[in-house]
Amino acid sequence: MTAAVDPGRWHARLGELASDHQVPGASLAFLHGGEVHEFAAGVLNVATGVPATTDSLFQIGSVTKVWTATQIMLLAERGELTLDTPVCQVLPEFRVADAEVSATVTIRHLLSHTSGIDGDLFLDTGRGDDCVEKYVAACADLAQNHPLGATQSYCNSGFVIAGRVVERLTGKVWDTALREQVVEPLGLTHTWTLPEDVLRFRAAMGHLDGVPAPMWGLMRSCGPAGLISARAADVVAFARAHFGPDHEGGGLLARPQDMWEPQADIPNPHTLGRQWGIGWILDEWQGHRVISHGGNTIGQAAMLWALPDAGTAVCVLANGGHTAAFQHALATELFGELLGLAVPAELGPPAEPYETDVERYAGVYERVGTRMELTARDGRLALRLESTGALAGTQPPLDFDLVAVDDTTFVGRPDGRPNWLSAVFYRLADGTPYIHLGARATPKVA
Repeated sequence: MTAAVDPGRWHARLGELASDHQVPGASLAFLHGGEVHEFAAGVLNVATGVPATTDSLFQIGSVTKVWTATQIMLLAERGELTLDTPVCQVLPEFRVADAEVSATVTIRHLLSHTSGIDGDLFLDTGRGDDCVEKYVAACADLAQNHPLGATQSYCNSGFVIAGRVVERLTGKVWDTALREQVVEPLGLTHTWTLPEDVLRFRAAMGHLDGVPAPMWGLMRSCGPAGLISARAADVVAFARAHFGPDHEGGGLLARPQDMWEPQADIPNPHTLGRQWGIGWILDEWQGHRVISHGGNTIGQAAMLWALPDAGTAVCVLANGGHTAAFQHALATELFGELLGLAVPAELGPPAEPYETDVERYAGVYERVGTRMELTARDGRLALRLESTGALAGTQPPLDFDLVAVDDTTFVGRPDGRPNWLSAVFYRLADGTPYIHLGARATPKVA
């Protein structure tokens, strides 16, 4: 089932949903029935009151990863490498702490988040064109979050490494290669990576707790993992190009469907989707293939969903507030209206309390950038979640309870947030205990 679009209704509805979820400003674009519709609401910065418009640039965060994966796939189609090429074959100088991983980790591992390389290294290596090169050199100290290929854990550092592979094979800095490989061929006029380019347009400021964030963006070295700023319509055009040459606007890749092939099951399928492909997150809604990716930076959030068989793509960008709940509410209403599709409901606590042994999960779980302390209390798990390292000062620790849904699945809701977070406890084949929360696998260390 498809339905005609009522632009007037969606112009008003975007503003209502943003207000309901304390989102200062938002931009929405979607492709449906061969036509792109664009809407904006609110302000780009509460301190200036500048209105958000459809041509405003928001940070799309980790949606950038699909663009970097696309760059790699374009190089693969030219015969420059394959998904199973070891990284060290392109970057002989590449090292991480584990010598065997240094020698054997492949491009496929990087693009499917299965390398096990500790992924949340946010390191400022300067503003120069060598910043990605310097970042990859610093990865020599990164330990394994899990053994190579043993599970899936979201890995920002893996995509910076992939960006360096792009640099080596193209002979261009990542930003320039992105423009030449993707941005310019698609005719995207409102897609940029460097702040000195972004400031030529209306640009959103992130907000934390309703006020402008203490900084605008992340360090340049994280570019291939999350530094694109764009208008929503440009992101939709990018998604459309992945529908294949048979679709209008397609044809960037000869075989974009290769990026939709499942590479790894996500241990916690309740957050983003069931599987990871090449760059894309994979799911299925009522028989429809859904490829998607989200992104969060400092007070900004982006979400892109694409349904290739329906020729529909949706991008929503926001600059603060309860963005996860906002995105889910918008998707539920929009996909229901356009395609008659029911977006999977957020996992919440069971109707009746579920009793299980929570003592077995108590302890400390830690990876680079994050420390979680779990304490058993009154049949529940109390979680303290802290950011460490370079991002330690950007947000305060979170304290909340986890409620059992079954023996391994728990949900929790930090105070004041409308959406539930899900966590799955599991063990690797060697018996090592892990928690999977926020798309990341974190080992128990104490």
